[in-house]
This record gives sequence, structure tokens and C-alpha cells, in this order.
Amino acid sequence: MDNARFDPKEFRRTLGTFTTGVTIITTRAADGTPIGLTANSFNSVSLDPPMVLWSLAKTSRSLEAFTCAEHWAVHILSVDQQPLSDRFAKSSEDKFAGVEVQAGIADLPLLLGCSSRLQCKTLFQYEGGDHIIFVGEVLDFDRNEVPPLVFHAGGYAVAARKFGQPPVSSVGQGVEVGDDFLGFLLPRAHYQIYARSRQEHLRHGLSEAEFFVMVSLIGRDGRSQLDIEQMFSLTGHHITDEVVRGLETLELVTADGEALHLSDKGRELTVQIIAGLKAIESDILTRFGEWDAVALKMLLKQLVQITDIGLPRMWDSGCPGLDGKEH
Repeated sequence: MDNARFDPKEFRRTLGTFTTGVTIITTRAADGTPIGLTANSFNSVSLDPPMVLWSLAKTSRSLEAFTCAEHWAVHILSVDQQPLSDRFAKSSEDKFAGVEVQAGIADLPLLLGCSSRLQCKTLFQYEGGDHIIFVGEVLDFDRNEVPPLVFHAGGYAVAARKFGQPPVSSVGQGVEVGDDFLGFLLPRAHYQIYARSRQEHLRHGLSEAEFFVMVSLIGRDGRSQLDIEQMFSLTGHHITDEVVRGLETLELVTADGEALHLSDKGRELTVQIIAGLKAIESDILTRFGEWDAVALKMLLKQLVQITDIGLPRMWDSGCPGLDGKEH
């Protein structure tokens, strides 16, 4: 390839199609100062002896500390440690300020809550173009059963395991449909879950519409009947005057002009029902596995955002480089 036509940005994007984990590498400078940076250049080298490698840009402010260090630690970050990744990807005087650490081999600063940690002794350092490649022997390691944070195409991501058999499709009048069709998957999953969850409010004598009113008021008390009707307009259930009067008769809801409020009795019952729903969710997600559960929720949130048609929200709510370069 003609190097004059080799586009570095396009090459970087090409490398970004390879999904990697996200790590923070730590050590101590000669004066004892803790040093750390975010990198996704980590890789395994050998199982026997146990060896790993990572690389650091020659322009990094931390280069001298790592080239002089006899030991360093690799922290494979968990899915909820994106803020920590962002923190250590930036150049700052004290990245460890307010960060709790443990003392490791040779007093290595070890971060908490990671998917895995490997404490290493430097074996070799190699020139690798604009980077220095560090190869180390793993002296000790530990891991937790928490899903890892990953990096793909210039952004953070969550990996999910493949599950089940290949999709099955059928063809009718030139239109192919099957069990990988989104219009089948989402309703099927919804109705299977809803068949269980609706029992929680039905056994307390509440209809779907009545429960919708109560759970929406848990999200934000004081909503109007019209607001709640709009919120659930796609369900096929309607929040009628009769529904509201029924809840008032049961002393579960009170009305203040157009604003509806949960009574203490109504709030207690709603929390009790939601606890049952959370138990059902926990049972389902446990069978999923934590890693896949996180990925599922993230994808569903994205889907909700992509398909948003402006429905009211139920609940009110009042990336740096990862290649061993500090910015």
C-alpha cells in the first residue's frame, strides 16, 4: 500500500471494528506517586508461564514511570466503571484523588470493583512504532462475576452471548417472516412476561387501567387523568372517569382539581405490587445472566429512544481515547 495514501484516521476506524475490553494500568513512580491510565491495548501472551502485554504511546506523560517500573497492574473494568475509565483516560495531576485503592504486590495501587485484576512483573519492553510494548509475567490475579466494559468503534459497549438456535423463517407470497423478526420478538417477550406480572395487580382486585394510574403516580404524584391517559394510550386501555372514581371509592387515590394523588393506602399497595414485579424481573434476569441482562436493558433503552413518539415519561429524572494515550 502507498503510505502517502494511508489515511491514519481511517486506519484507526478500521482497528476500531475489533471489540476489546477496557483496562486501567497502574504502577508507582520512583517517588511513590500512584500512576494510572486507561488502555484497550491489553492482550494475553502465554498461559505457561502466565504472560500478558499492553502498549503505551511514546508521547504519554506516564511513559517514564512505566518504563522504569518493575511492576504494574492491569484492571479489566466492569460494565459500571465507565466513569473511572473516562477519569483515567484524561491527563490530570492526580487521577487517584478520592479513589479507593488497595495495596498490591510491591505496593501497586489496586482499584476496586473490577471484573478482573492482574498484578505483573515487567519482563520485556519493545519498540512498537509510536508505542512501547510492555510484556509482563502475571504474579497474582483475581476476578469477580461481573460483566466487563467493552470498547467498539470508538465507543463503550456491552457484550452479550449468543443464545439459542439459528432463526427460523417462513416465506409466504414473497414476504419472509420468522422468529428473528422484531415485530414478533418484542410482542412475544412482552406478553410472556406480562402474563406473569399482571397477576400481581389482579390478585389485589385492580384492573390494568387502575394499576396504570397507581404506578404512574408512583413515578410522579399529581399527574392529571389526561396525562396518564396519554401515557398509556398505546396499550388499548383507557383511563376513564369511571376508573378514577373506582380508585377514589377504594380510597387508593384522591383528586385535587385535575391532579391525582396516591393515598397512603394506595402508595403502600402500589409499592407492594411493584415489589412482586421486581421479584419476577429478578427471576427472569437471573436466568439470563448478569452480563446479558445489562446488555438487554441498554439495547431496550436505545430502542425506546429510537422509536420515541413523544409519549410522557413514566419516571421523572430531574469518550476519550482508549489506546494508551492520555489527552
